[in-house]
Amino acid sequence: MSTLTQPELRRPVEAADAVIRVLDVHKEYDLGETKVHALRGIDVEIHRGEFVAIMGASGSGKSTFMNLLGCLDKPSSGEYFLDGVDVSTMTKPELAAIRNRKIGFVFQGFNLLARTTALENVELPTLYARLARDQRLERAREALELVGLGQRMDHFPSQLSGGQQQRVAIARALVNKPSLLLADEPTGNLDSRTSIEIMQIFQELNDKGLTVVLVTHENDIAQFARRVIVFRDGKIKRDYQVENRPLAANVLQTMPVIED
Repeated sequence: MSTLTQPELRRPVEAADAVIRVLDVHKEYDLGETKVHALRGIDVEIHRGEFVAIMGASGSGKSTFMNLLGCLDKPSSGEYFLDGVDVSTMTKPELAAIRNRKIGFVFQGFNLLARTTALENVELPTLYARLARDQRLERAREALELVGLGQRMDHFPSQLSGGQQQRVAIARALVNKPSLLLADEPTGNLDSRTSIEIMQIFQELNDKGLTVVLVTHENDIAQFARRVIVFRDGKIKRDYQVENRPLAANVLQTMPVIED
């Protein structure tokens, strides 16, 4: 596990330890004669080893915020430091490069290539890392073993359940050893038990040191994180630590088993 995530965990929180540092960030969109203020002066820090859930109603700004964190978009004003690097003024090629090095993405729809095996899907991000073929395959195998799919490496997405496909997507997000894992509604297409199984993976990754930020509209899913940030009207309405958060492994023991 330590080969895929940061080995230093639960160190004292310091400003220099922030993986995400957002300072007075605004985001505006021009829609013809209408200007939409998606984010209105966001200030937030997320430190190494945190597990944060982002919540909010449709139009609250949470998806815009996630796009900025993932370097898929840039703020209209303000600053965003990712792992100590100011990315708020980077060009598109520079943003693409830092995404590949620093961020792992997990999406609601899995985004797997249908005609490509699980192993090949996971290997894809390493093509930009200038690694030898055997090193790329070793990393992909290691990531799949980590999410419990060591026996399904040669299966195509159509041969896997929804939960298994999401595990492949998580392995793909981990293969380049990111500083940050971003998950956008990762349980949105899954049944209740499978959703908890995915949250167990996130909790285990976080316990090993990986910084995880997840967007969800489901309060019961958000409670598996250690911290919840709630957006409303482009601003942060609440930012709180989760007390007595449930452990997904314990919750699974009380749920009926669904055959994968």
